[in-house]
Amino acid sequence: MASCRPIDVVPDDRTPHKWIIPLTEDAFRAFMSTGNPAVCKVFGEGSLFSPMLFGKFFDPSDAFPLWEFEADILLANLRSSGHTTVDWFQTDQECCVLKAEVPGVDGNAVNVCFEKGKVLEISGQWKQQREPSTRDWRSSRWWETGYVRRIELPENADWKKTEATMKNDVILEVKIPLKPLASEIRQGNSSE
Repeated sequence: MASCRPIDVVPDDRTPHKWIIPLTEDAFRAFMSTGNPAVCKVFGEGSLFSPMLFGKFFDPSDAFPLWEFEADILLANLRSSGHTTVDWFQTDQECCVLKAEVPGVDGNAVNVCFEKGKVLEISGQWKQQREPSTRDWRSSRWWETGYVRRIELPENADWKKTEATMKNDVILEVKIPLKPLASEIRQGNSSE
């Protein structure tokens, strides 16, 4: 039987000094070349957290304007090879939905939060730090113990009403309601 549990959505994460060290393409190649199976699951081809998800290198700690692209177009190569575990779409102008398989990640370790109501951030740790540190894992070479994907929100996102669920501890689903755009409201009023 499928289990579905809600994930707390933090409305405004103000953690200072996170994602300050960018993941470069060379660092990513060296990191992946270790052959660590956990690393390959979390950051492998088609993963939401892979810097190569969109066909070319893009640091997942940088906010990506995901909703400006259609999943069918941006993920065409991955879908044709059967490697994608990510999808996003908009439902009749009412809601943006992001679905992603998060293999190799403890479903309880997934964090969903927003930055200033403009960026959706999905992050967590895939491996605990060896030594307790006074520094937050997100302020250094974060990819060595964690993962992140930051996504710019559409301008009409009603981000405070976002819901996130984890299905079977593998599939993350984030639903972001949309407010009517000002132009849609004016059109609706002028037709009366």
